[in-house]
Amino acid sequence: QVRMVESGGGLVQPGGSLRLSCVASGSLFRLNTMGWYRQVPGNQRELVAAITSGGNTNYADSVKGRFTISRDNAGNTVYLQMNSLKPEDTAVYYCTAAGKERSWLPLRDYWGQGTQVTVSS
Repeated sequence: QVRMVESGGGLVQPGGSLRLSCVASGSLFRLNTMGWYRQVPGNQRELVAAITSGGNTNYADSVKGRFTISRDNAGNTVYLQMNSLKPEDTAVYYCTAAGKERSWLPLRDYWGQGTQVTVSS
């Protein structure tokens, strides 16, 4: 069974920085795209950033230039470096990955449990 475990959330003042980490553990054959979503109560979950296994990245317009996504393929880990944080970045952040546990199985999405990020003075 594959688990996605996030860490690094917390409370930070506006303009500050946080680094989120997420490691995929368990029996994995392959991980494709990994990413981060966020959700505010009452709103839909939205994509923040994504990165392919080859390193191509995609960002939401609202975080471009402030957030950087990266990954360690050997460690099945994805990171989100968040700089110049704003109060509107406050949300629960979820990591996700598309992967498979056996070569013959179809790709599926795995999700972490979420980590709270609060930007407030």
